Amino acid sequence: MASAPQKIAIVTTSLAQGGAERVAANLSFILTNLGYEVHLITINNAIDYAYSGQLYNLGLEVKQQGWLRKWSKAIRLKRYLQAQHISVVIDNRTRPVFSKEAVYKWVYSQRHVIWMVHSFKLENYLPNSKWLAKLIYPKSTPFVAVSQAIAERMKTKYGFDCVHTIYNSIPSFPEFNSVQDKEKASYILFAGRLDNSVKNFSLLLDGYALSGLSQVGVGLKIMGEGPDLEFIQSQIQQLQLTNSVEILPFQANPFAVIKQAKFTVLSSHYEGFPMAVVESLALGVPVVSVDCPSGPSELIQSGQNGILVPNYNVQALADAMRELHTNTALYENCKNNAQKSVEHLSLAAISARWNNLLHAFYDKYD
Repeated sequence: MASAPQKIAIVTTSLAQGGAERVAANLSFILTNLGYEVHLITINNAIDYAYSGQLYNLGLEVKQQGWLRKWSKAIRLKRYLQAQHISVVIDNRTRPVFSKEAVYKWVYSQRHVIWMVHSFKLENYLPNSKWLAKLIYPKSTPFVAVSQAIAERMKTKYGFDCVHTIYNSIPSFPEFNSVQDKEKASYILFAGRLDNSVKNFSLLLDGYALSGLSQVGVGLKIMGEGPDLEFIQSQIQQLQLTNSVEILPFQANPFAVIKQAKFTVLSSHYEGFPMAVVESLALGVPVVSVDCPSGPSELIQSGQNGILVPNYNVQALADAMRELHTNTALYENCKNNAQKSVEHLSLAAISARWNNLLHAFYDKYD
């Protein structure tokens, strides 16, 4: 008789809007395809992305408010893991609050946890204090960083011994694989959360204005939701770009909009391993990106699948936008190479990385 599949819980803040949340949804498909019984546990009630496995929505289950709500979620999570006999947890949440993480260490007690880190801004996942970080996470704690730059920074700053790099894969969602080819439209695209402290919309809009693309009928679409919508709208008005820049609402499946763009743009202060870039290249759409830490330099080869420019250099960003629009030979080369450049991020390749890690993990603790 075949043995029952091993159980894994993916704990994530939600399944909506963010790149890390999209990665959690995609990981549920990867682990299901590898034969694991997947339990996807969301802290908040926000479900936009398709997923695989059994969903436990704490945001929907818990009715209390304030600190009682947070404590009730922790207790329910612990009870769920016990009731389902789950021994391995992949924690996909941001984890910036020391006191809350002390609670989660109690929640996960007697379980083996892999902690994911999705951002070069390590304070979103680890205490800035090395002493506090080591108090919560022993030196041999297993981490998965989504870029080499993040992994190296974690090792250097905290001295962790067990940091693995596993890139985000090309999405496995059916909606991604079914996107149809269409004639390119006359727009370039930014897709992501409307948070200026991360995405640097001031640089994006200044660069677009300076590029002159608006004057030749190439629009800019900004797709997403977030706290800085009014700031972005104000910047658009000040730059007199209201006829050229369109803000689209967040879309759980933005792939048709990405596919039809001439190219996409990234202007962030920092990243992790940006899914917007991965999805763009996988759909055959070149990328103009600043060389922020981390991710773009591990994805973009200038002149081959897009253009990488120094961060915070508005003239360089503007020049790159203009060049990729006007230089037909360069554009065709980047477009033709885009999909090939991310073949190493195929579902099969990234699944193999997760499979190897989890086999080693189970062998170690069985």
